[in-house]
Amino acid sequence: MDITAPRFTEETAAREHLESLHWPNGPFCPHCGSFNATRLQGGHHRPGLVQCNDCRQQYTVTVGTVFERSKVPLNKWVLANHLLCSSKKGISGHQMARMLGVTYKTAWFMMHRIREAMKDTHPGPMGGYGETIEADETYVGGKVGNRKSERRRYGIAQADRNPFRGKEAVVALVERGGRVRSFHVANVSGETLRHVLVTNAHRGSWLMTDEHQGYKAVGKEYVGHGVVAHSKGEYGRAGVFHTNTIEGYFSLLKRGIIGVYHHVSKAHLHRYCSEFDFRYNTRKLNDFERAEEALLGAVGKRLTYRRAAVAA
Repeated sequence: MDITAPRFTEETAAREHLESLHWPNGPFCPHCGSFNATRLQGGHHRPGLVQCNDCRQQYTVTVGTVFERSKVPLNKWVLANHLLCSSKKGISGHQMARMLGVTYKTAWFMMHRIREAMKDTHPGPMGGYGETIEADETYVGGKVGNRKSERRRYGIAQADRNPFRGKEAVVALVERGGRVRSFHVANVSGETLRHVLVTNAHRGSWLMTDEHQGYKAVGKEYVGHGVVAHSKGEYGRAGVFHTNTIEGYFSLLKRGIIGVYHHVSKAHLHRYCSEFDFRYNTRKLNDFERAEEALLGAVGKRLTYRRAAVAA
């Protein structure tokens, strides 16, 4: 397959592609869950319209998805989804707008909808007995010393003294050889770290962290807790005690934000985390399989403009 496939250039082909993914057993009513439906055809019916024979509601394949009520042609949605899924470090909103032939505002909102589709809405516990989970935190934001306001207020030397000032914290958990899950948090404290861990990581797992004191108490709730002392220049011990897997994920996240997006809003950082989580978790799939996985995740995640605007 290639990017010139009909579903990327023709709206009818794009709709048929979505129907094959979302309705493998025929039209499914998003209102009552019935498979008893009739396709409405004719000049006065819009393409793809279906009527449920039980609840009598009319719908298309986009109802109840992130594509609902969009004026953008479906083939452009499918193309945007493929471009975002196949770009290894992401794609900027302006680049997306140029490639789709839409405004930047439209491309920006489309990309946030697709990131919403990438989010895992029913995540199970990570790890398990015999499994190792690495946990770590990082800070997203430019160098403090590069900010004019900081240099003007504190001076160059003082601005460089606190490298975390004005940055946003991201905590992530990763299974060795498995999946990653990252979270934008208000602060990095023992309470915050415990909440992230106990709500996402199976207590039968081995927990591997650095020497941050916030992990000390919660580490006792797991089968084992290994600590790597970065402050002493230790980055690995016995081939087992390390956090190199999560550090590798953070390098991908930061390189994408610094090199492609340059700046992300505090209100939407969690959506970018979902994007990089999804790309990491589907790393063994090819680009077309990854894009189809994102399209499958579009159901039940409608994101209205009002919700996105209020968050911004």
